[in-house]
Amino acid sequence: MKATHKLAVVIGLGALVTFAHAKTPEEAYLEASQKGPGIPVPVSVVSPTNVGSEYAGASVKLKFTVDTNGKPTDFAVVSSPDAALASVIANAVSKWRFTPAQKNGAPVATKVVLPVHVSGSDGLAAN
Repeated sequence: MKATHKLAVVIGLGALVTFAHAKTPEEAYLEASQKGPGIPVPVSVVSPTNVGSEYAGASVKLKFTVDTNGKPTDFAVVSSPDAALASVIANAVSKWRFTPAQKNGAPVATKVVLPVHVSGSDGLAAN
């Protein structure tokens, strides 16, 4: 039987927009989300469960849309070392809720890219 346990998942959310003066996608997202309402902000995060220790150090990149209600939809896997890992992470992220991006004071659907990095310790860290 394969041992599974909860691993840390480091999450960085970046809009499909290029931001100047940022060193990483995570820093770009945080910088942009603090400047205004144009980027969805996670308000409820569900951690993936049953991620095998063999995935420590792996990265999965998901692309999806945050709709006007703050729900992630239209998932696509951009990159992943394993389809099973991508499925577990996409399932968890599908349960997240966001404050949707806004334009002219109204919520708008926004495409985002979510890189997820699995580390070897317990817990969840969002960057």
